[in-house]
Amino acid sequence: MNSRKWKFWKIPLMVLCLLIGIVAWLGFGEQGLIHLYRTEMERQAHTDKIRRLAEENQALLEEIDRLRTDIKYVELVVRRQLNLIKENEVIYRFEKKEGGSSGLSRATVPGGQQEDEKVRPEREVFRNGKIR
Repeated sequence: MNSRKWKFWKIPLMVLCLLIGIVAWLGFGEQGLIHLYRTEMERQAHTDKIRRLAEENQALLEEIDRLRTDIKYVELVVRRQLNLIKENEVIYRFEKKEGGSSGLSRATVPGGQQEDEKVRPEREVFRNGKIR
């Protein structure tokens, strides 16, 4: 009787061991599902990076085109990056206070209007080229 049970369970146990081996090989093997998942995540990261770089390239191409054709934009960029000013133009610098304030303090002027107290011209350029 014992021999008969052993013969009955022998084939299903062999098939079960074989299936466990195949599943382990498919999951953890060199080209298994875990490797496939990691490769897919890496591909997705590269795809996102390519998309971001393409958007950045497009923005740079648009800026190049604008710099070539729009003189007002060129003037704006030069004034912003090189801190250049036009004749008879006054630049105001504002002191920043700690705590995130813009540094502007307001005073009430007769008539109900408000006026900046800390606004001081950094320099003035006159038509004759003198700077004060």
